[in-house]
Amino acid sequence: MRSQQRPVLDVTDLSHAFERDDGERTAVFDRLEFSVAAGEIVSIVGRSGAGKSTLFNLVSGLLKPQSGRISIAPHADGSAGRIAYMLQKDLLLPWRSVLQNALLGVELFRKVTREDVDRARSMLSKYGLHTVADAYPHALSGGMRQRVALTRTLLVDPNVVLLDEPFSALDYETRLALEDDVMSLRDSTGTSVVLVTHDIEEAIAMSDRVILLGGRPARIEDSIDIELSVHGPRTAVSARESAEFRTYHSRIWDGLRSTSIYHAGAPA
Repeated sequence: MRSQQRPVLDVTDLSHAFERDDGERTAVFDRLEFSVAAGEIVSIVGRSGAGKSTLFNLVSGLLKPQSGRISIAPHADGSAGRIAYMLQKDLLLPWRSVLQNALLGVELFRKVTREDVDRARSMLSKYGLHTVADAYPHALSGGMRQRVALTRTLLVDPNVVLLDEPFSALDYETRLALEDDVMSLRDSTGTSVVLVTHDIEEAIAMSDRVILLGGRPARIEDSIDIELSVHGPRTAVSARESAEFRTYHSRIWDGLRSTSIYHAGAPA
């Protein structure tokens, strides 16, 4: 299993709490631990309020954990590992072309080179966007905009990509296509992906493992290795047609229904 390989992302003894205006502290995590292996796709599901978005903010560095350790393994060449974070909104800048938007992440780190431009055009072409590279975001469909955002995310050479409900605002057909894009990305580059989603079907179809968060402080209620029997390459459609799919769906759904965002006796 990929989860038994050397972790690329390792979360150890993670604790974090928020303090209200009246001084009362609400613990979100207390010694939470999990890891993600190289080339593994892990989905995190849980009820609203279970701490999924807070976890991403901590892992990405937008928030500093009050205790514990979050570590990213280096690249194979020894250079520092990097996390890229893709949100539900594409956040494309309307005054920049598709190509310029794709290169924005690189720009924030260093000067853009001719090689970067060539890589960006090649990746846009891979996602069927070569004809609109010089167009502006207002001319694109929602799915095309998300592919530009995905290109921008990947051009910074991350070894871990965080996806926070990235396809929830899209139509079903486009969501399936983008799920395939992410699985293809993992297969071709070995990039690890951590996905937060409320869509159980999406989590099962895309993932090697699904983590169910619940309780307050949040804990891992279940960690499910996903193994699906498909004919040919695993795709968003073939995964949903596998014999095991409904069994996994029932297990996760039952887990969500039985968890609360509060421990017994905790304040509501």
